[in-house]
Amino acid sequence: MPQRAATVVGGGIGGLAAALALHRRGWHVEVLERAPEFTEIGAGISLWPNALRALEVLGLAGTVRSRGAVESAGAVRDHRGRRLSRTDNAEVERRFGRPLVVLHRADLLRALAEALPGDRLLPGSEVSAVRDDGGHPVVGHRGGESRPDLVVGADGLRSTVRRRLWPDAPGPRYAGYTAWRMVTRPLAEPPGEGTVTWGRGERFGCTVLPGGRMYCFATASLPPGTPSEPAEHAELLRRFGSWPDPVPALLAAVPEDAVLRHDLYDLPPLPSFVRGRVALLGDAAHAMTPNLGQGACQALEDAVVLAHCLDGTPDVAAALRSYDLLRRPRTQAVARRSARLGVIGQLSWPPAALLRDTAARLAPARLTLRAMTPVLGWTPPGDRTTTGDGGND
Repeated sequence: MPQRAATVVGGGIGGLAAALALHRRGWHVEVLERAPEFTEIGAGISLWPNALRALEVLGLAGTVRSRGAVESAGAVRDHRGRRLSRTDNAEVERRFGRPLVVLHRADLLRALAEALPGDRLLPGSEVSAVRDDGGHPVVGHRGGESRPDLVVGADGLRSTVRRRLWPDAPGPRYAGYTAWRMVTRPLAEPPGEGTVTWGRGERFGCTVLPGGRMYCFATASLPPGTPSEPAEHAELLRRFGSWPDPVPALLAAVPEDAVLRHDLYDLPPLPSFVRGRVALLGDAAHAMTPNLGQGACQALEDAVVLAHCLDGTPDVAAALRSYDLLRRPRTQAVARRSARLGVIGQLSWPPAALLRDTAARLAPARLTLRAMTPVLGWTPPGDRTTTGDGGND
């Protein structure tokens, strides 16, 4: 079979993972990224056992684990700091075969980019057109025009590929709350476990990064488009500065200019992730809220499954239909679960929040982990070392 060519639109985690998965199976790949360089800023990322399995297929699990940190545990606390639940990471690893690894997003992106030939990465290549020419996809971009055998739309929440080829698909929808993300300076005595503190219409969470740093995030229920504050760090202090430990100490360790704020959106379910020889992947296909920490994890799964479906068959369109059947039900189910968790976490009416907190305190930890099996128990195609039901509700 002659070498086939793929154009990946979008150089984020999902796009680079797809490019690497295809490259390792003999495809000639180009990655078009509109930004002037391949980089991520300002935030941590949680890689659950399902993501680590995908990275094993890509040959990067060891590299990524060496650049990350393994938390001892994660806890949920109420607005007074009382522990409601705790998840032991050793139990996660025992049950699912891999631990939870946390690292900076930039470190994951760098690992993916370094595994690809440098001449396949084309920054500053904004895509202006995607069309079908007699069953063959055509991509117009700043560097000219590409006519590959396959186009992968991995260009995020506001995907150009999706907008061009799925013009009637609904756009992103606001989740109901905004989010702040930040990374602390190295701490002399960082917390040994990650925590999420539930307030009333607000949350604050943290997780361990290498080098004594912590990745922190916060949410607040606000109307979409609420203007950002001139000093977001001061706004965080106003909202969360009097919350229980370790929140005040973490905020004190965050540089004032290191706070990112974004309204959170997800994507209404698409009827298909494919059009002919074009496939959507990651946020372009199934953008979800971050409540389960599964956005990038699902994109890594997408990349591995896409390459698997294309392996050994000359019929790209048929392979993409298989990809759609494998990925769309699972990812949309995970997105629904994440959205439900966000609604619960953002409850602001005191009686409802009290009921939520009580239920969390009474639920056995083993049942919580068992409920996560459909998400975390995923295995790559052909791998049966761990069981899972595919993630359907």
